Amino acid sequence: MRTAFLMTLLTLLLVMVGDFAGGQQGMMIMLIFSLAMNFYTYWNSDKVVLAQYRAHQVDENSAPALYGIVKRLAQRANLPMPKVYIIDDQVPNAFATGRNPQHAAVAVTTALMNYLTPKEIEGVLGHELTHVKNGDILISTVAASLAGVITTISRFALWFGGGRDRENSNPIAGLFFLILAPIAAALIQMAVSRSREYKADEGGGELCGNPNHLADALEKIAQYSTRRTMHNATEATAHMFIMCPFSAKDMQKLFSTHPSTEERVALLRRQAEEMRRQGKLED
Repeated sequence: MRTAFLMTLLTLLLVMVGDFAGGQQGMMIMLIFSLAMNFYTYWNSDKVVLAQYRAHQVDENSAPALYGIVKRLAQRANLPMPKVYIIDDQVPNAFATGRNPQHAAVAVTTALMNYLTPKEIEGVLGHELTHVKNGDILISTVAASLAGVITTISRFALWFGGGRDRENSNPIAGLFFLILAPIAAALIQMAVSRSREYKADEGGGELCGNPNHLADALEKIAQYSTRRTMHNATEATAHMFIMCPFSAKDMQKLFSTHPSTEERVALLRRQAEEMRRQGKLED
């Protein structure tokens, strides 16, 4: 319900930006454009992001350990076997993509495979498969796309002027709105992404059998990711990764789509203790 509310806010914000930029006609254009954009995103987001990061697909013969982990977790989660990809990058990270569980894919970097233990990799992939199971991939992708369009239209209107021409209209208020609209869109997108990350952490901890494995993985990933930015990383795809792909020095980290690592780890440790008390914690 919270995600649906936030997505509705994003769509309304896009329509309002269209109204300020071009009046009623602009509002209708933005509404139609948002629907068309969401349709395109639904069918093509996975292909675009995998190509952007130059991910190459692997199978049971070329990457037996990685493929085996994904296969076991998918069976445990009652999910179809997703496609498995590897990204040649020296920053440990991972993401899932695809419009639904039947067309899903998971991707990990070479650094993640080198720096993490098999149990920790299992925790990371459990997190990503939970995204697949919960339908988070499409939700987050559409939210990012809507926020990007709002920012683009706002900048266009600020530079070239809006087409809204009404009596008693307040140009200062309109200008103020067009400046704040991209910030509001980014904040809403962040709220959507962070909400889904918490749920994926919880589900990933359950799926791998021990939330401590995912907590340990997050701590290791944070040590490397805060120092280096991934190749080809963009704001539009940052929400997809298990951890922000930008380094701590990068200004784009100012509006992070991810909760703090410390908070995520603390929640996972607490979840592990609860599972221990219930006798459900695995080694």
